[in-house]
Amino acid sequence: MADPKSMAAHLPVRFDAPSPVRAAAFALFLGFFMWSLVGAEISINDLLMGIPNMGQIASEMVPPATDRFMPMLKSVLVTFQMALVGTVIGVIFSIPLAVLAARNLTPHPWVQTVVRGLVSFFRTVPDLAWALFFVVSVGLGPFAGTLTIIVDTIGFCARFFAENMEETDPGPAEALSAIGARRIDIVVCGVLPAALPAMTNTTLFALEKAVRSSVVLGLVGAGGIGAELAVSMEMFRYDQAAMIVMMIFVLVLSVERFSSAARNRLIEGQEG
Repeated sequence: MADPKSMAAHLPVRFDAPSPVRAAAFALFLGFFMWSLVGAEISINDLLMGIPNMGQIASEMVPPATDRFMPMLKSVLVTFQMALVGTVIGVIFSIPLAVLAARNLTPHPWVQTVVRGLVSFFRTVPDLAWALFFVVSVGLGPFAGTLTIIVDTIGFCARFFAENMEETDPGPAEALSAIGARRIDIVVCGVLPAALPAMTNTTLFALEKAVRSSVVLGLVGAGGIGAELAVSMEMFRYDQAAMIVMMIFVLVLSVERFSSAARNRLIEGQEG
């Protein structure tokens, strides 16, 4: 006769009965989700009525218009320039902020708290809000978009750069400190070289993020191909919009492929 314990070990895993607290939490979540469905105004009827309109718009997108190909291509280039310049300048500003925010490098806990709060503020305010702020401040055009990318990159990179610096081996920094090295020497010679691979990886992710964001920023007047897309949709030129979407797809895919290849080379270099 088979051992009951041995048979139980071969049975498939089953869900455990939830505790009263977990059951109450799940019921609370379910109730909030149902309430959120009402707030989101989910309507199957409106969706079904909108399907013919979707089909009409899709049919007017084919074939994509090429009459403004060169101006669109120039706008795509401006979009990439905004993303590149914004990312590079944002990374430059992020490094000293990360040093002040890193637990093992900050000169005082209060400085760390203030800098981390500032970086969190940059990160939590949405891109579109920053774009509207800069469009009102400096006017329409790519400069407003570039400023938005800079602020967004600082909010993203400064946080992760600080974590990269905190995760480095403390040995070299302690050795430099023991021989009387200055704080700036410890950062430059002991911490940054060790954190550089992770920081490079973070920078590549920031560049991908900036390219996608710079497309959307154009919709609120911050320049680039997004402005062309907004005008095409307002003029009901869906064939032009289709061409713009295809160009955006090629741009984003190219940056992602480049970023992925660079990260693979970086990983191979670390393993080698």
